[in-house]
Amino acid sequence: MQYRRLAIEIESPEERGYDTIQNNLTESSVRDVRLGDLGLSIDDLVLAYGDHRGAPRLRELIAAETGGVGSDHVMTTPGAAAALFMVATALLERGDHAVVQHTNYSTNLETPRLIGAEIDTLPVRFDDGWAFDVERLESLVRPGDTKLISLTVPHNPTGSMVSADELAAVVRVAEQAGAWLLVDETYRGLTHGALLPSVAELSDRAVSVSSLSKAFGLPGIRLGWTATRNPELSERLLAAKEQVVICTSALDETVAEHVLEQREHFAAPIRTMVAEHLEIVASWFDTQTLVEWIRPTGGVVCFPRLVDDVDPDRFYATLNGAGTFVGEGHWFDTPRRYFRLGFGWPTTDELRAGLAGITAAAAASVN
Repeated sequence: MQYRRLAIEIESPEERGYDTIQNNLTESSVRDVRLGDLGLSIDDLVLAYGDHRGAPRLRELIAAETGGVGSDHVMTTPGAAAALFMVATALLERGDHAVVQHTNYSTNLETPRLIGAEIDTLPVRFDDGWAFDVERLESLVRPGDTKLISLTVPHNPTGSMVSADELAAVVRVAEQAGAWLLVDETYRGLTHGALLPSVAELSDRAVSVSSLSKAFGLPGIRLGWTATRNPELSERLLAAKEQVVICTSALDETVAEHVLEQREHFAAPIRTMVAEHLEIVASWFDTQTLVEWIRPTGGVVCFPRLVDDVDPDRFYATLNGAGTFVGEGHWFDTPRRYFRLGFGWPTTDELRAGLAGITAAAAASVN
């Protein structure tokens, strides 16, 4: 496959250098956790090959949050990105048809492209309030031909959701077409409202993917997973994992198990912080005339846009020059007047300072 580096990776904070950024509003996760803050001793951990599916107790903890899926059909992976790669490569071949939500996390689009699949994108649009269009999905799916439908719920980068009825309708579309349904559920634990069921609970044609990176601030342990009720698909994914990495890191799984054993202890303060930061962002947008948004209903990001009078190139140059960074629109195959604003990673002071920087940069960039 002809891999290519993407702008979202080339221009990421870790590539740019965190020490060059004063107010980091690019991140799509909550703030990173220090190992010492977890209260975990790992001195006696044996660094051996582990269960190929993943540590049994860890899989039980994950399955407990995914009703209807047994732990034998949960598989840990080195982050959600690896899980998405394994799902795509296990289910798609060159020339296969896939329908992928757009815009999206880059891996969900790029891996099917690398395989050589024929992709139809299912757009979500600002002017529609980022609403999910089930009828549009139905029009794109080819019964008996479409191999994969790929969604992200809650959605990155818009922070939008689907309703329970819409998710059920998507499941019906996939089943009637004989397609596999992949739902990236990385932000499921940070829904700003009623929690949707995991798609893996709803259908034998579905597979859910998630991780501890975004909602728990643990991207450094690279721990994600897949879950499906389908035994054949479970085995196919296990074969993919064994070819790529054999098993997941014992160290990563040990940290993940420790965190999930105390899920609420770690998750509750994160949810409180995210709710507070979302209200700060909402109050700020109430005062803006040059930047507009759709309030997110899940996750820690939103996808606002500059009004037509603002020059995007001048805006980013001014903003970055002052030490504030956001995720530029071209990272997501969208016009540059859109940008991803992450409100879960920065401290409260950094968030307020970054928002003030956006206000100033937009005002300085009016044509």
